[in-house]
Amino acid sequence: MLTTRHLTAVAALAALGLGLATPAASAKSSTSTTNATESRQRTTLQQSVDAIQKTGTVAVVAQSTGPDGRRYATTGMSDTATERAARATDRFRIGSSTKTFVSTVMLQLVGEGHVSLDDTVEHWLPGVVDGNGNDGNAITVRQLLNHTSGLFNYTADFPAIATEDNFQADRYTTWTPRQLVGIAMRHAPDFAPGTQWEYSNTNYILAGMIIQKATGHTWQQEVTRRVIRPLGLRDTSAPDASARIPGQHLHGYSDFGGTGPVIDVTAVNPTSAGSAGAMISTTGDLTRFFSALLGGKLLHPAQLAEMKTTVRAASLDPVWPGARYGLGLMEIPLTCGGVYYSHAGDVFGYTTRDGVSADGRHTVVLEATGDGASDLSTEVAQNALIDTELCTTAGK
Repeated sequence: MLTTRHLTAVAALAALGLGLATPAASAKSSTSTTNATESRQRTTLQQSVDAIQKTGTVAVVAQSTGPDGRRYATTGMSDTATERAARATDRFRIGSSTKTFVSTVMLQLVGEGHVSLDDTVEHWLPGVVDGNGNDGNAITVRQLLNHTSGLFNYTADFPAIATEDNFQADRYTTWTPRQLVGIAMRHAPDFAPGTQWEYSNTNYILAGMIIQKATGHTWQQEVTRRVIRPLGLRDTSAPDASARIPGQHLHGYSDFGGTGPVIDVTAVNPTSAGSAGAMISTTGDLTRFFSALLGGKLLHPAQLAEMKTTVRAASLDPVWPGARYGLGLMEIPLTCGGVYYSHAGDVFGYTTRDGVSADGRHTVVLEATGDGASDLSTEVAQNALIDTELCTTAGK
């Protein structure tokens, strides 16, 4: 599928290039060619969104923004109870895309000299990472941010997400970061720090705790003060324990891996995800954030370079072949050559996918609700949309 979509993207680029290179073309024919290209690109985006929904999602919204303008596409219902159609401006839970916000704040603190990437966890959080072979003295801030700490992923032993009954029992429970880390501390490390890569939400719960220790403010307050407000992200929030999504939003749905009926999981206490995945946003706000980040507006060059310094993340290959991971930022190969940067997010009935060019000039953000297919067809369709959009305007 990626190969087919890549060929479509190349064909669109060739057509556009031919139109621009024809010296005898009149202003009218040039405008006609441009309009035809824009129409074709809008159609391609809509077809990609429809393809994602056909894999079993409830709603899909997408925004593609770049040198050639901004395009939106939507399909499905934001709320199956009211049958309201999904809107491009609807808010949603962004899951682990939160990690890029948290890493940005941490790297700002590094740039200001308040934190060092080589500081140990023990230095900032004495006694928090300890027992069962876990040692905070051996783990650095950098290893938390790039998932090379070896710490057990607490969500792998988190009953609240296992079945509908467990979810219903704990959906409004308030979890402290120390409690979430404590779940991980019941397990031995997966590997010695710095020797391998494996995704662990525990790392970013600890990162949020370090931000609070270093600043005296919660990670939510720092993300709001340093990122959300300066960028004018009016539909983005970093909630504490509030279970609701404010304003017009997409509802999330899940059947918990087929263990029960599909239910509305929109209302949930986000402290279960915390600084690893609690934030709420929109396609428009995430576009502005990722564009600003990769465009150098949030970090000094040295810290942005650190964020983009990646390690191989082989366990992501089934979904993102060739993926690498930096400091809260994924690096994914494009079928047309080069790479894009991203951070996926999955939480309680919501799937966030995004991609941004290395210079921040072209950003694609999409959201799907519902669990999607039990195989990888939903993932394949989502990745194809991002790849097609970025490759279509590559080099512009």
